[in-house]
Amino acid sequence: MKKIYVMLVSVMLMTATTATAGGILTNTNQSIDFLRDPARDAAIGLDGVYSNPAGVAFLPEGFHIGFNWQYAHQTRTITSTNPVFALGRKNNGNSTKIFEGVADAPIIPSLQAAYNKGNWSVQFNFSVPGGGGKCEFADGLGSFESVVGGIAHQLAGLDQIATALGQPAPGVSGYDMDGYMQGRQYYFGFQLGAAYKITPDLSVYGGLRLLYGTATYKAKISNIMVKTANGYQEFGSFLQSATAMVDGGLSYVNSSLNQVNAGFAQYEAAGVAAPAELTATKAQLEASGAQLQGTSESLNQLQKYSEGVNLLCNQSSYGIAPIIGIDWRVGKFNFAAKYEFKTQIHMENESTVNKASEIPAVNKFRDGEKIDEDSPAQLAIGAMWNITDDVRVNLGYHHFYDTNVNWYNNSQELLDGGTNEYLGGAEWDITDKLTISAGSQITRYQLTDAYMNDMSFVVNSYSFGFGFNYKATDKLTLKAAYFQTNYEDYDRVTSAQPLISDSFTRTNRVLGIGCEVNL
Repeated sequence: MKKIYVMLVSVMLMTATTATAGGILTNTNQSIDFLRDPARDAAIGLDGVYSNPAGVAFLPEGFHIGFNWQYAHQTRTITSTNPVFALGRKNNGNSTKIFEGVADAPIIPSLQAAYNKGNWSVQFNFSVPGGGGKCEFADGLGSFESVVGGIAHQLAGLDQIATALGQPAPGVSGYDMDGYMQGRQYYFGFQLGAAYKITPDLSVYGGLRLLYGTATYKAKISNIMVKTANGYQEFGSFLQSATAMVDGGLSYVNSSLNQVNAGFAQYEAAGVAAPAELTATKAQLEASGAQLQGTSESLNQLQKYSEGVNLLCNQSSYGIAPIIGIDWRVGKFNFAAKYEFKTQIHMENESTVNKASEIPAVNKFRDGEKIDEDSPAQLAIGAMWNITDDVRVNLGYHHFYDTNVNWYNNSQELLDGGTNEYLGGAEWDITDKLTISAGSQITRYQLTDAYMNDMSFVVNSYSFGFGFNYKATDKLTLKAAYFQTNYEDYDRVTSAQPLISDSFTRTNRVLGIGCEVNL
């Protein structure tokens, strides 16, 4: 039962930690132009303040500002199999259960601004390059329920103790509970930099990004009930009666053991060996005492959580990292590259957890602790081909150095490598006012079973987007786009006998509108 107690608290807190929106840590959808064509790494446009900052130097002289608003709706679905689920009151005897989380980000804003004069381009970008929403699992997760189910399974062992003590067997055969988890995380990025045209066709960029992170995590296990021979009983009251029974039995065993020890003392004083029956009785009483003592300690530990488990933790921190870029135009082709350095982030906790614990997941939420949550470095390479004056084709490649960061409990070491993304798209200026575009993105993580869990997970995906720009006036351009990600399933088998497994998948749909003003 001590092991079950440790799992209960550990799982609660790890789950609250990591169920957040936005892939592993980085969002790249920072403009409506990205949504309608993700391959923007070598495109020349104002959105390049984020995706191709060196290329912004080739925009006309003057002041350029772009406003973007996105709405994202995501789901996270885990199909979990565990034999203890069959003990659950709401599960109808099924050992497989589906847990779904909904993540809504109704407002994902971003702003790009640039002032071009001569060979110089001074730029500013505000975006949400990490997190960006709230994920809620209204029924908790399989990790929650499997722990409570495990407790019910363990409590079934009290029948043997009760029978041995001449007490009615509790007959524990099931459980009931309510689970809940919510994680909200935002990383706000403020980027300032400048590009310079070394030649009419070659420019370079240098800048800094301030990343400010804020997060809130809530988790709860409540209304825990134990199914007994007399019906469902509140977990707290059941523990009290079970503890009273075990402690009463322990008191009886200790009293009997004292009498046996007194008998041994009499035989020893008389210089006579104690009978074999007395020796066997002592051994049996000592074994029973050890078993009852261990059970009593386990029940006392669970008593702290008889009313359920609640967690509230707020985190915040900031970090700064440089960004460099280059853009080179060759005839009808344009080539660009950008490198974002790793941002070191140490999130500081304000939490209801005040005391140190041997459980790492609990310590992660200890009040005042600083937790490593680095944003990984990124390399982006792109190419654009102007097939005609009206048609452009774009290609891109991203690599995130996910294993070269510091994350809590060194979870980055569980990955087989960094993330790779492959992007392609095309634009067509139908008229002087209307441009349509479409593109796609393939994302491949280097995942392992050890890294994957239902608290936080990513899976390989294929995305597509499409949209348009409409030049309403010489100074105002309106934008709109739709972006969707189709995810694969990731299956993990934790145990073959008994079968304990999980299947992970997600959905993601984004709508965006924006405008660009050129003065």
